[in-house]
Amino acid sequence: MKKVILFIPKWKFPIYILLSAFLTGLTAIALIPTIRYLDTESSRVSDFIELVGSFGSAALVLIFSVIFTSYVLLFFRYERKRYREYLITKMVEEIKHIAEGHFDQKVTVEDEQRIGEIGNNINNIILQSEQAIADQKRSAQLKNDLVTNVAHDLRSPLTSIVGYLNLINGDQYKDEVELRHYIQIVYNKAESLHHLINDLFEYTFVQNREALMNEVPINIEEMLNQMIVQYQYQVQNAGMEMRLFQSSPINPVVMGDGNKLARVFENLIQNAIRYGKDGKYIDIKLTETEEMAEIEIANYGQVIPSADIPHIFERFYRVEKSRSEYTGGSGLGLAIVKSIVELHNGQIEVKSSSGKTAFIVKLGKMIQMKYNNF
Repeated sequence: MKKVILFIPKWKFPIYILLSAFLTGLTAIALIPTIRYLDTESSRVSDFIELVGSFGSAALVLIFSVIFTSYVLLFFRYERKRYREYLITKMVEEIKHIAEGHFDQKVTVEDEQRIGEIGNNINNIILQSEQAIADQKRSAQLKNDLVTNVAHDLRSPLTSIVGYLNLINGDQYKDEVELRHYIQIVYNKAESLHHLINDLFEYTFVQNREALMNEVPINIEEMLNQMIVQYQYQVQNAGMEMRLFQSSPINPVVMGDGNKLARVFENLIQNAIRYGKDGKYIDIKLTETEEMAEIEIANYGQVIPSADIPHIFERFYRVEKSRSEYTGGSGLGLAIVKSIVELHNGQIEVKSSSGKTAFIVKLGKMIQMKYNNF
């Protein structure tokens, strides 16, 4: 109501008041003959007029006030209709402007009723469209980055393979020892390509929500013990020691794909070996609540710079920017880890400070009843 009153031009108020007063007078003039006629023809009307007359002038003032207010309300309804038409016209113009590609524009919401609700819904659609456009641009950029990164990572080893094969094919080596050296280089480069292509296929595969096909109960404590045994030799060769810490197990069982979860812990342990040699230890910590199993894999080597933390799980992102095969893998390992964890409706985070880098995986556990039946 307040907005309608503010919408009415000030010069109209005295006009509407004068018109209401004028129409009230006309109404009174028209009613007097009618009342006199009914007074003579109907005893009930005559009694009513006598009753009203007993109140004196107060009754007349009340009657004329009601008539005057009715006319004012009629004018107000007219202005309210004009206000709604104004809002609709303005909304249509704004929608046309937005439809021309000005998605930064929003529909003005000045009404809290149905028109305002329509405006809010249109603005929500615009926001969703903006988000979809932003997601599409980001997706296109990610695809371009993927092609660029894959091209770089494929071209470097392929160039080396072709170069050394040309040397071998042209008999450009001194002796069999140098020949074997060239063959070993070609083999290493080919193996690197093999790992990269496998990582690419796996990363693409785990992006699909339907990729998680083999959900079974998995005892996380047993899986971690298997990981320790599996990587014992590799850890010792790196001059390191792997330690397992755990609270008293309540029910360390989650539903998931065993092979994929094993890949998560394999990648994190390999990452700890690669970057944590200076710290000598890889600590694996298992803690539990009634609903969650939390696995922390920590090393005490290189600290991840704070600027790199938000990007550490992005595909092809490397803290070491030279993209050297000696200082990093394919750049897909942590992206695969994050995708697999999210595929299991879990969470992963990284904390790196004070000489310690820890990757923390959180997985939802089976309820106790299911575990007992299992």
